[in-house]
Amino acid sequence: MLSYINKDNLEKAFKNFRGAFPYDHCVVDNFFNEEMASKLSDDFPDFNDKIWHQYDNPIEIKKVSNLWNIFPPTTYEVFNDLNSPDFVSYLSEISGIDPLIADNGLNGGGWHMLNNGGKLNPHLDYSMHPKLPLQRKINLIVYLNKNWKEEWGGELGLWSSEDNGESPKKIEVIVPPLYNRAIFFDTTMHSWHGLYNIVNSPESEYRKSLAIYYLTNPPADVDMRGKALFAPTDDQKGDKAIEDLIDKRSKVETAADVYKK
Repeated sequence: MLSYINKDNLEKAFKNFRGAFPYDHCVVDNFFNEEMASKLSDDFPDFNDKIWHQYDNPIEIKKVSNLWNIFPPTTYEVFNDLNSPDFVSYLSEISGIDPLIADNGLNGGGWHMLNNGGKLNPHLDYSMHPKLPLQRKINLIVYLNKNWKEEWGGELGLWSSEDNGESPKKIEVIVPPLYNRAIFFDTTMHSWHGLYNIVNSPESEYRKSLAIYYLTNPPADVDMRGKALFAPTDDQKGDKAIEDLIDKRSKVETAADVYKK
């Protein structure tokens, strides 16, 4: 077990993982020890650095990077450790999910960063990995802004779903992105999630997070979705342009055309 992770907090949180509402999840505060959390927070590049890949459209405004060769040594080490056989085996044990498989390419993961105005509509993540015949199973997100205040918004919301699972029904859990807080959730259970509130932070403060996604063998009836499926916010419902954007964003062939306005 990694010495810089608070094992007691992690195992205590996972006692409530299975059967949590609206789908399996748990929140772990003080996930890293303070020294490691501080180093990881300081490792993030400037928001205006050219390394970022930008999503900028009416359903998602954020910047991301999963480029291993630009991670500073500490961040590189932590991503490597969290994808190591020992940690993945341990996570499989405490979650009860067997097998869990690391995604060493960090597809969709890595550094995520949002500034004032950042948003992310409710969505279902891609189901099948684009390079491997494996299903995305567990999301791990760790928030790393040292100064984050709850009034700045940017909370992660977990939604229940309509009976068919094809759309979000009601927001059930709200998780403020407080410093050194982690959330794990099963993304295969009609797991609608997104930002509850648009980020409303000072210009000098950013919602920073690390994201790692763990994979598993797909069931026979797996949803073959290769890109995220978004839902409109209440003020966007019935907007044909938004519906068209969501449709294009959900398809492997057209998603890249609509990431940016």
